[in-house]
Amino acid sequence: MSQKDFVINALNRAFEIASIQRNEFVTPEHIIYAITEHIPFREVCQKMDYDIDEISTCLADEIYKYEHVSDDIEYMLERSYQAEYIMQNCIDFYAEEDGVQADLCVPGLVFAAISLTNSMVSNLLNSVVSDTTLFLSELSKSYKWAEMNNSFEVKRNRDFAHDKHFEHDEDEDFYDSDFDEMNNNTDEKTEDEWKKFTVCLNDNIKNYNPLIGREKELERTIQVLCRKDKNNPLHIGEPGVGKTSIVRGLAALIEGGKVPERLRNYRIYQIDLAGMLAGTQYRGEFEKRIKMVMDGMMKDGKAIAYIDEIHNLVGAGASNDGSMDASNILKPYLEENSIRFIGSTTFDEYKRYFAKSKGMIRRFQDIEIAEPSTDECVKIINGLKNKYEKYHNVKYGKGVIEYAVDMSARFINNRFLPDKAIDLIDEAGAFLEMHPLEEKKQQTVTKQHIADILSKVCKVESMAIKKEEDKGIKDLEQNIKQKIYGQDKTVEQVVEAIQMSKAGLVDENKPIASFLFVGPTGVGKTELCKVLAEQMGIQLVRFDMSEYTEKHTVAKLIGAPAGYIGYEDGGLLTDAIRKSPNCVLLLDEIEKAHSDIYNILLQVMDYARLTDNKGQKADFRHVVLVMTSNAGAQFASQASIGYFPSASSGESMMKQVKKTFKPEFLNRLNGIAVFNDMDLTMAGMILDKKIGELQTRLSAKNVALSISDEAREILLKKGFTKEYGAREMDRVIHKNLATQLAKKILFGNLKKGGNANASVSNGEIIIE
Repeated sequence: MSQKDFVINALNRAFEIASIQRNEFVTPEHIIYAITEHIPFREVCQKMDYDIDEISTCLADEIYKYEHVSDDIEYMLERSYQAEYIMQNCIDFYAEEDGVQADLCVPGLVFAAISLTNSMVSNLLNSVVSDTTLFLSELSKSYKWAEMNNSFEVKRNRDFAHDKHFEHDEDEDFYDSDFDEMNNNTDEKTEDEWKKFTVCLNDNIKNYNPLIGREKELERTIQVLCRKDKNNPLHIGEPGVGKTSIVRGLAALIEGGKVPERLRNYRIYQIDLAGMLAGTQYRGEFEKRIKMVMDGMMKDGKAIAYIDEIHNLVGAGASNDGSMDASNILKPYLEENSIRFIGSTTFDEYKRYFAKSKGMIRRFQDIEIAEPSTDECVKIINGLKNKYEKYHNVKYGKGVIEYAVDMSARFINNRFLPDKAIDLIDEAGAFLEMHPLEEKKQQTVTKQHIADILSKVCKVESMAIKKEEDKGIKDLEQNIKQKIYGQDKTVEQVVEAIQMSKAGLVDENKPIASFLFVGPTGVGKTELCKVLAEQMGIQLVRFDMSEYTEKHTVAKLIGAPAGYIGYEDGGLLTDAIRKSPNCVLLLDEIEKAHSDIYNILLQVMDYARLTDNKGQKADFRHVVLVMTSNAGAQFASQASIGYFPSASSGESMMKQVKKTFKPEFLNRLNGIAVFNDMDLTMAGMILDKKIGELQTRLSAKNVALSISDEAREILLKKGFTKEYGAREMDRVIHKNLATQLAKKILFGNLKKGGNANASVSNGEIIIE
């Protein structure tokens, strides 16, 4: 009778009891209860004056409390998580008297049970056993004596009534196979177990997209793999550029026999790091799994280990800075060259994590995987097109692939080709599959579908992705002039810049346009931005620069530096552009901001990029940047003073603008638009517009407003001032019309609607 036989007997007995009781799981309580029936265990308890009957009774009562599976239900009895734990860790017990590890011994099971946390059996044993070390030592001696004298006796603690559905063969060993698996010295476990934590790419070629292009990168990878020493390629590139696809393509070449003789019949195993970490609770389990996989690959002889996100190895499994992590465990295998490794990571993660391990860097050969050009991307997607057409049961129309690549390159700024272009055509195919055109049997994906996906999924406004021949762009000037009066020259200047950008005649790496609007207050600078955004179908993002007069407040636009309050909040300007990459960006009253703001705007106007405090870039290529200023407006009226006026009001303002702003700032603008002062004709048009807006609001209350010519003249006379512009018009309409109408709607005879007539009586406007 060996130590292993004692353990198998105890576990068979635990299985028997659980089956009799129709329990769903075998638990540590079942196992320790079965051990309390062993004569060697009972003798030790009696010798140390521990109440063995109390232990067995408490365990039996706990077993009786477990839920019972109904007799009419067939089920397979399984081990609980805690039972699995004590079985796996029973071989970790060390006998104190000789320092030799016991092989599947009962004291090992008891030791593992006592080590459990949040367990009834652990609490029970710890409350009864006063000296754990001495108790385990005595158990070890007692069972060894029984082993040497071939003495095996049990004393049944209580009569568990046999269930009629359970028949147990006394010669059957339920756990023999389990203990063979537990034995770390068996070759079968090493051969089979390690493959559970890997995926063989050679066996899954049909499930992957074919590799198209990337000949140089693939050739370089094969060349490194054929080296005698340090034959480990490391692919470094941005997410979505195709690092994993290159490795899958290599697996396809190996299976097709299109590799050098040295790499023939090799198999590429992708290591599942997440699977290795899953379920590891105790020190050494993760490292043990890594070693098992590496040893299995070494026995395979022709294995290539592919580790995606290889930077995760650095620090994995280490409990402190001095501990050995997973990357250190791999170093001996990297030195032996018996296993070839392929790793992949991104530039940021390489610098942040992988570069810290000098030993890992020197054992790998860096291969940069750059983002493909748009032409290369078109070839890649054309090669994949048939697969997506077959999957979605659609056809991609002529020019759709090229359009998808071009639009994704232009408008999706935080991702990379070809991944973002593939997502576009995949999403468009899924959309058409869900919303088929009834009149057509063959569903065809068009450019409009791609534009709709960009608009909905990628948050790119539909108006921004239309071509220059679009009627909305063509009629943009006319539509704006209908709402902005007396500033025709400025409107033409703005529209021309936008049309040139849409036509592709300006640098794509700059904003659509950058303008400085200069003029007195109330002449329509901000209003033009609102109308422009409305007519283009994009959002207006406005920042009041009077909030950024102090030096430290400028940091809010791009985020506070590391270590300062607000660092985690990010930058207000960069976050706003990421949310709305196609917009009219209005920086109102720019001259009130601190001068440091101009340094930030220089790179926006030059390269259409702005980096926040966390190193993330915001793309301004599809932004119309407008800055407004009142600089020099106070000197405009002085231009005509004197007998021989030599400067116009615009020239007078421009002189002050050049004093206020630096030359390098003004030099990067597409134009400086000087707004005209308000005249009587302009004031009359603005008055009619404001009255029209008021009439629209009144119509919602079923009130119709009519104004006499005399009343209009009084409003125009009171509202027209060159000093305050159209803002005075708002105040005059509010004071003379809106307040009277409000009282009549709330308390007067316009509660239920009606006609309101504005006329003049004794020089004052009255409403009847």
